[in-house]
Amino acid sequence: MMNGDVALARLVDEVLPFWIDRGVDSTHGGLMTCLDRDGSVLDDDKGVWQQFRFAWLLARAMRTIEPRPAWRTALDAVFDFGRRHAADEDGRMFFHLDRAGCPIRKRRYAYSECFAAMAMAEVAALDRDAALARDAEAMFRLARRVMTEPGMMTAKTMNRPAKPFGHPMISLGVSQVFRDSVGGAFADEVAIATVDEIRTDFLKPERQAVMEVVAPDGSVIDHLESRQLNPGHAMEGAWFMLEEGRRREDSDMVDAGIDMLDWSWDRGWDRKHGGILAFVDLAGGPPAAIEHEMKYWWPHCEAILACRMAHQATGDPRYRDREYAATTWALDHFDDPDHPEWFGYLRRDGSIASRVKGNLWKGPFHLPRMLLTIAMSEGAVERPVVVPGLLDG
Repeated sequence: MMNGDVALARLVDEVLPFWIDRGVDSTHGGLMTCLDRDGSVLDDDKGVWQQFRFAWLLARAMRTIEPRPAWRTALDAVFDFGRRHAADEDGRMFFHLDRAGCPIRKRRYAYSECFAAMAMAEVAALDRDAALARDAEAMFRLARRVMTEPGMMTAKTMNRPAKPFGHPMISLGVSQVFRDSVGGAFADEVAIATVDEIRTDFLKPERQAVMEVVAPDGSVIDHLESRQLNPGHAMEGAWFMLEEGRRREDSDMVDAGIDMLDWSWDRGWDRKHGGILAFVDLAGGPPAAIEHEMKYWWPHCEAILACRMAHQATGDPRYRDREYAATTWALDHFDDPDHPEWFGYLRRDGSIASRVKGNLWKGPFHLPRMLLTIAMSEGAVERPVVVPGLLDG
């Protein structure tokens, strides 16, 4: 397992400098997200998710570790670029920009808005900026409308309506960011509602599964794509649920988080090669995704955190053993002995499928968030706290 001091050192001395020194664009601002193994720029386009994810990370690091000038300079460059260029005329966020900030692509999903709300809330807490805190809540409200109100998210067909686990899961995560930064009654209401939705609609005890997609009433859609499970996503949701249970001292929430972890570990851990499979099928058949046997970096980050939190909540040594197994496999295969940051994409046997360190999806988020959370869990850095008075409630 990785202790808090080691996690903090890796974050501060390796991961953050990798992205600041190689990714931050001194000409146009923002973060160039498509980086080769050594940090060389492969493509100067910029993903909106990564702008706001990195801004959130830098602001939280400044609040919990120390306000380093280099971190502030990078934060200003990335956050200001995102604020200037990422929003469309309707208030929604783009997904993909060119180097100067001109839009290339906009998606119907509201994940860009969620990451923007996270970053705005964290920067607002850092700067004690009440106006920015209100903007953050407005962005979060917009994201929730897109995810929950009929007609807000245009679909290609309604012949088989469905809803994804990702919507309540990310909303719970954003709510927890708000609780640690600017607070607000709305975020707390969302946390309660999404915990209930996850437990009612996506957890299937009779199948011992966390569904990735269900019908609007929470029932299982018995078709190939809808039967596909995402163990890493479910384990990310598991540690969000465990954290919520810890905060609220709610044993039922903790039990739900434990179930989510247990079911997903049992289905997702590769007993032949080790590591966590990208996708599995609910019924044990061939998954819909042809890349189902790949090993991605981020599910291992989420599994490590979920196992750590499960052990802290229960004291059960099997979760310590699982954390050790996931950490050891990840460090043996994703870690790069020659350059900072992890590889992101491996074949089932752990061999490298792509040497890239960044793209529109992989950036400075899952690995550094894991490192910072581990450091917090062992007291190597302070836990973030809400700044009172920025939002009513």
